[in-house]
Amino acid sequence: MDGWLIIDKPSGIGSTEVVNRVKRAFNAQKAGHGGTLDPLATGLLPVAFGSATKTVPYVMDGTKAYHFTLRFGEARDTDDADGQVTATSDLRPTDEEIRAALPQFRGEIMQVPPAYSAIKVDGQRAYDLAREGAPPVLMPRPARVDKFELIARPDADTAIFAVESGKGVYMRSLARDLARAVGTVGHIATLRRLRVGPFLESHAVSLDSLTVTGDAPPPSPDLLLPVMTALADIPALAVTEAEAARLSFGQDISLVEFMGRVPDGANLEGGLVRVVTGGRLVGLAMLKDGLVRPERWLIRSEPVHDQTEG
Repeated sequence: MDGWLIIDKPSGIGSTEVVNRVKRAFNAQKAGHGGTLDPLATGLLPVAFGSATKTVPYVMDGTKAYHFTLRFGEARDTDDADGQVTATSDLRPTDEEIRAALPQFRGEIMQVPPAYSAIKVDGQRAYDLAREGAPPVLMPRPARVDKFELIARPDADTAIFAVESGKGVYMRSLARDLARAVGTVGHIATLRRLRVGPFLESHAVSLDSLTVTGDAPPPSPDLLLPVMTALADIPALAVTEAEAARLSFGQDISLVEFMGRVPDGANLEGGLVRVVTGGRLVGLAMLKDGLVRPERWLIRSEPVHDQTEG
């Protein structure tokens, strides 16, 4: 069984447990997810089956979209509502103060991950060290935030934000750091993921709908999206069978040979393209230094419908 299942994860369950439950429901041998969600969070958790697991890194590299509620006045050790209170403040920022602080968190920024995160420190997960009473000092990491906007202010204690970001951006850190920037403390009260790369809420199914009891048959594989769906955000480069063969043997090809076929929006210095021949996806290549360089020969038999092939 190959393909993607997009789960609308409920609050109170970890991402690994979701994958395990879905594997049991489908009697699947191989599955993995396309980006961890904290137990408190809800929203899209893409689950890959079979050969779709090869495309997980490309999904994780895609843009993510979130809404979160920031509660002012309490800092917590986990930076979300599941943690213990570590500091309090009576200060509540105005909407204008919040909006004035947001630009410093947009674009290419440096971000300190939460102490309760899966980052490894000397071979141990940061959250394990934190639970043992020795939270590690984590260093700032590069992060890309494309959008960070205040969208609602229900009351003085809470504010709701919309975020679009790249890989590895922690919403808990954004909330924590924004609260500090406006002179108070805070934590995430609610968090929902609305998009992961090409996957949208309209693709999602509930976890409860997959529950199998008694002698009931497993869920239909028709619920799965094609493996290729994960790569829909990557521009497609149409090639001949001969060109595909050269690339499949690891041979770089001059970009000049593809004049007139390079897809709009392709990044010519390090961008990925889907390599498509005869209506089929055959792999991924990188455009760099005036060359088309084979990146990964991925899926050889799945048909695609792509306008770039005329």
